[in-house]
Amino acid sequence: MSETSHANDEIHGVHAGDANHGAIHGEGAHEDAAHDDAAHGDHAHGAQLGPIDWFAWGAGFLGIAAGLVIAACFYISTSL
Repeated sequence: MSETSHANDEIHGVHAGDANHGAIHGEGAHEDAAHDDAAHGDHAHGAQLGPIDWFAWGAGFLGIAAGLVIAACFYISTSL
């Protein structure tokens, strides 16, 4: 993953329309993002979260409880 070229890059060469990394992502984009965060404080990280989905959280906790019951049953059945 640390190689910057591949075996078939030498075969095919550069294509028309290829752009370097800086042209794609913009030079200095990270500095601009850091400046925007500093200007707006810690609250510049996106929109507010939506309401809590209690049904989904309840289903998740019910699944965890069912898994613990099954694990306890395995433990009891193998220890006898």
